[in-house]
Amino acid sequence: MKTVTLTAHFDGEHIQLDEPFPLPSEARLLVTVLPEASADTERLDWYALSKAGLARAYSEDEPDYPASLVRHPATTP
Repeated sequence: MKTVTLTAHFDGEHIQLDEPFPLPSEARLLVTVLPEASADTERLDWYALSKAGLARAYSEDEPDYPASLVRHPATTP
């Protein structure tokens, strides 16, 4: 059997798959418990990642380029 990732949840007694999936008897499973995340937490994480990427791309020592150096691609008639 190929490795597959399935979403699931714990109902207080059992681990329940979120969607049906045929599992053979005695199938080996690896269970990862994910931290509970709110929509705000996830949004802030993405914001922090974007901010870090922009900080690397546009650092304080980035030179200023005059508009005269900006080249526009030639348009095809």
